[in-house]
Amino acid sequence: MSSDEGVREEEPDLSSNEVIYKYKAAAEIINSNLALKFVVLECKPDAKIVEMCEKGDNFITEQCLQFCVLLMAVVAHTHVINDGPVIGSAADVLAAANTSAEVALRLVRPGKKNKDVVDAIQKVAAAYDCKTVEGILSHQLNQFVIDGNKVVFSVSNVDTTVIDAEFVENEVYVIDIVTSTSEGKVIMIIDVIGFMIFSFLFVELCNSEPKSLSEKYTTIYKRAVDKDYQLKMKSSNYIFSEIREKFTFMPFTLRALEDRKRQFLSLTECCIDELLQPYPVLYEKQGDLVAHIKFTVLLMANGSDKITSHQLKGGFQGCASPELFLC
Repeated sequence: MSSDEGVREEEPDLSSNEVIYKYKAAAEIINSNLALKFVVLECKPDAKIVEMCEKGDNFITEQCLQFCVLLMAVVAHTHVINDGPVIGSAADVLAAANTSAEVALRLVRPGKKNKDVVDAIQKVAAAYDCKTVEGILSHQLNQFVIDGNKVVFSVSNVDTTVIDAEFVENEVYVIDIVTSTSEGKVIMIIDVIGFMIFSFLFVELCNSEPKSLSEKYTTIYKRAVDKDYQLKMKSSNYIFSEIREKFTFMPFTLRALEDRKRQFLSLTECCIDELLQPYPVLYEKQGDLVAHIKFTVLLMANGSDKITSHQLKGGFQGCASPELFLC
């Protein structure tokens, strides 16, 4: 039996009060009053996104070390940098995402099925003259697995096959909602050759003045824990050992690796051999608007408990009652 299999057999669930406490402790760190609030306060005109990400990462790391949190919670939220009220298409796409999230929360509960959520959130988006973005998956969350086998597709159509699954008490899910003012058919970019070029530029950047790099290539990866392969290059083994030690099963950013000079070709070999999985960059049409809301929900005996969230920007109006879409 592998070590991973042993861990999963003994995996704790929400029947334990200690597990519930740890999930909520993780949620407390990233919720509105701590990490997310900290990052939102940095969202100002001309602010550099990479610097905001670094500050947020450092804040979360410090908090996790302080509280020794061993379980995960996830949150994401669209923030509008605007002094006045949010109106027009921006208000519509935000309302579509927010209402979809509230509808999903009411349907992700024991006894309901994943297809119920898929159908409902598409109706919500249509009511605001928006579309739910295709290719976005909501996953079951386990102690050492951020993308469990039970999933909720964002869109059900001829190109996607939704495997029916029923929500069960004591499960945990990360619900991911993305809406768009366009057709919801984003371009997904995963290009290993392009990554090789980007890696070279990234390394060059480490020893030069700040430059503008293309946003086309991802800098976020995670380890494929079910894959094993003997890498050929010494530098690749060094980088992969660092990844296994520092990040285990969690996603990571390239800037978190210590020796950036070793990255060129090393990470490329890891990707080609499927030891690492890139998080693709999603592109919508130029000029169209996208809103993103992501939250963690615990399926408790007394109902679903959303443990991560963030308030919509003040001055925002237009959200319909979620109950209208539950008929």
